[in-house]
Amino acid sequence: MPNRLANETSPYLLQHKDNPVDWYPWGDEALSKAQKEDRPILLSIGYSACHWCHVMERESFENHDIAALMNQHFVNIKVDREERPDLDGIYMQAVQAMTGRGGWPMTVFLMPDGTPFYGGTYFPPEDRHGLPGFPKLLTAVAEAYRDDRESLVRQGQNLIDRIGAADGVTGDPTQILGDDILHTAVAQLRTRFDYQHGGFGSAPKFPNPMDLELLLRYHHRFADKGALDMALTTLRAMANGGIYDQVGGGFHRYSTDAVWLVPHFEKMLYDNAQLAAVYLDAYLVTKDPFYERICRETLDYVLREMTHESGAFFSTQDADSEGEEGKFFVWTPAELDAVLGGDSEAVKRYYGISEAGNFEGKNILHVADEAEPPAALQTAPHKLYEAREQRVHPGRDEKVLTSWNGMMLRAFALAGRSLDDDRYLAAATANADFMLGAMRPEGRLLRTWKAGTARLLGYLEDYACLVDGLIATYEATFEPRYLSRARDLASQMIELFWDADRAIFYDTGKDHEVLVTRPRDVFDNATPAGNSVAIDALLRLSALTGDEAFERVATAALRGMQPFLRQMPSGFGRALSALDFYLATRRELVIVWDDGRAEADALLRTAFDEFRPNVVVAGGKAGPELESLSPLLEARSTIDGRPTAYVCQNYACQQPVTDAKALAAQLA
Repeated sequence: MPNRLANETSPYLLQHKDNPVDWYPWGDEALSKAQKEDRPILLSIGYSACHWCHVMERESFENHDIAALMNQHFVNIKVDREERPDLDGIYMQAVQAMTGRGGWPMTVFLMPDGTPFYGGTYFPPEDRHGLPGFPKLLTAVAEAYRDDRESLVRQGQNLIDRIGAADGVTGDPTQILGDDILHTAVAQLRTRFDYQHGGFGSAPKFPNPMDLELLLRYHHRFADKGALDMALTTLRAMANGGIYDQVGGGFHRYSTDAVWLVPHFEKMLYDNAQLAAVYLDAYLVTKDPFYERICRETLDYVLREMTHESGAFFSTQDADSEGEEGKFFVWTPAELDAVLGGDSEAVKRYYGISEAGNFEGKNILHVADEAEPPAALQTAPHKLYEAREQRVHPGRDEKVLTSWNGMMLRAFALAGRSLDDDRYLAAATANADFMLGAMRPEGRLLRTWKAGTARLLGYLEDYACLVDGLIATYEATFEPRYLSRARDLASQMIELFWDADRAIFYDTGKDHEVLVTRPRDVFDNATPAGNSVAIDALLRLSALTGDEAFERVATAALRGMQPFLRQMPSGFGRALSALDFYLATRRELVIVWDDGRAEADALLRTAFDEFRPNVVVAGGKAGPELESLSPLLEARSTIDGRPTAYVCQNYACQQPVTDAKALAAQLA
């Protein structure tokens, strides 16, 4: 008989609906039960594409004896970390404070009021590899709760105090922000850089797209070839490695080794959104078609496999299929022979295919010899893709998350405008319209949507990423509604999440349920912190709209971040990019026309054909409606009826031009 998770929309929670564990979703029913019956809470947090989450489910949560222990001693709550980043953030900090590490599945034991007192990640069903068996742990925790409650209460309070300590870290709001912070950050990246294989540190290696974006920006401002080389070396190595799906496009989560060969096979929307954008920027910097190809293949993968008919984007694809990690993605030599026939030998050499294999007796495709791509490579990936489509596919988490959609919205908008691709612009506008409708049914932005239902109050990251995506969509389309909605959402974001007295953003809104602490995560991890994106988006929005209130909030937040940026720059890639935008010479570009947008194509192509991270772009059909959108657009008219461009910086504008070459010279 299904448990209470059967009524949820999260695919991760629904995966556990038939467990013999008496699971509850997080909510009043479970918390009230724990308090009424004076029972500790067992909180299990994971996500649908998590390999070890599936393992722990098979080993423990489907085991009737272990489930009986859980049901006897605890109120058991299952949480999808992607739906509830607030709970995940609070309790992950607790686990890291207790154990020095974190990860998923996460297992945390709480007092009935939600205070954590013990936790960890994966636990096996019996003692193994230095970890206690889960049944033994359950019994020990239950006994401690019964016999030594006072010690657990003290331990829990100490954890809450440590978690809340980050709230007190803030910089001097009057201190000057300078380029020295950026220099220190890039110097630190140099010390961690793997000059042979690209990336930072050793195994496991993560893509770190925000650090790569920072390096491209640093090169742009300071002409630092070393920074550019670090970014390009990493981007090329990843795209040639097994972390990139050579057949279907798109990136897996991370590499388990230092050479980008063996990935953890899950595919996350947020990774592919950020990586598509940084490969696009690498193309704009170098004009090397290699980077354009990877950008396009990644976006095409998302359109093909991760897009709902409404225009919304799905969240993840599993690492596992048929119960085996990576089975969908790996190949034997015989399989390539069967698909490619006479072309097989050349393709096998190119992709490093051997009888011994490089992953559990099979082969992860990777570019083993980039120097001489065989002629057969023109058709081989398509043939392999068609053959692979006949396999059992990995599971797909089809919930729609606002923040992740905002990141992908931005990527499609940027690619649509810079690659002049109407498919990508159509994807961006469809997604933007969906998000502004379905995810904001009554004015308040919501977090998650599935099967026609949106739920859960949106977090700071949801507001910030959607505003960021809408700004990019406006700059790509010049549709006034996107800039207007971005401005509305930014104002609401400040109202809900900004603490003016302390000059900090919180992750949860003023209208959120009361938790053991109000979370504030400022680190840029696999996804950028809502704080970082909010700063970046508010700075750009201020430049576009002339609303100085947005810049005042962003500047105060940046200054408050100084202790983090100076001491731990490697954890703040997106925040440092926002700082670069704040410090750089900012330019505003306005392009206007009288009739159709097509007549302005030459100016628009010039505006978007280079890497210009510190330029904001506005425009549209000249007239009163356009002028009402922003002070930046006031008194902007065409010259002799020809499409006209205005370039401004430091509160002064250059002579308006109608010629694309003249515009390129002004922007150079």
